[in-house]
Amino acid sequence: MVIVAGHLVVEPHEREPYLADCVSVVEQAHRVPGCLDFSITADLVDPARIVVFERWESQAAVEAFRAGGPSGEQRAVILAASVSEYDVSAVRSLT
Repeated sequence: MVIVAGHLVVEPHEREPYLADCVSVVEQAHRVPGCLDFSITADLVDPARIVVFERWESQAAVEAFRAGGPSGEQRAVILAASVSEYDVSAVRSLT
């Protein structure tokens, strides 16, 4: 399993338009074989922060979906980013 997680920082007034532009990407990801979870959401306490979380069955699934990241317009409003990929070797259910 592969997890992609982190955050983006944008001007607070840019966050909602950025997220609206991401709806089609999230919808597309949910249809891709191997996508277990994919979300791009507003941080509940920081008005400039966008949380990124993806969970994939394999590295091959991630690579089959990945199209180079945000569009040029989206990239232009990102002030900072910290997103990493994690290879998961074991999972423990908490429910």
